[in-house]
Amino acid sequence: MWSGATAANQYEGGWDLGGRGPATSDTAKAVRPEERQNMEGFAAPMTREKVEAALNDKEGLYPKRWGSDFYHRYKEDIALFAEMGFKTFRLSIAWSRIFPNGDDVEPNEEGLAFYDAVFDELLKYGIEPLVTLSHYETPIHLALEYGGWKNRRVIGFLSAMDLSM
Repeated sequence: MWSGATAANQYEGGWDLGGRGPATSDTAKAVRPEERQNMEGFAAPMTREKVEAALNDKEGLYPKRWGSDFYHRYKEDIALFAEMGFKTFRLSIAWSRIFPNGDDVEPNEEGLAFYDAVFDELLKYGIEPLVTLSHYETPIHLALEYGGWKNRRVIGFLSAMDLSM
């Protein structure tokens, strides 16, 4: 199998477009290597205040918000995959693009339409999509209101996304 793989939070971009809600990965600010020794680490709790500050920060660099802009460039990217001979493309679905808050009753139709268009483009080139439902990007609402994966209800919300796809 000749293929490529990506994660929505690393390449997709369009973090605030098409009805997508904010995700935990959108609060990950780029940090210079020389500044990393003073960081609290990934296990440090993100308070509501820290999350709101990060989401309102227009000056800082948050690379996972932009990625390589697959959201706007998926057709040309997929054409390049085909040119390289890909037979399969492993991609993840941004949970907050389908269910902006994570616990929404109805899926975001714009998000579903985006992934439908991506899958259609892959199939047009004979590339089989291999899908991961979520890859290190939980909707912020689930993290703040439910405590994220510590709350078993979050598993049910992910199952709802599975059923909507």
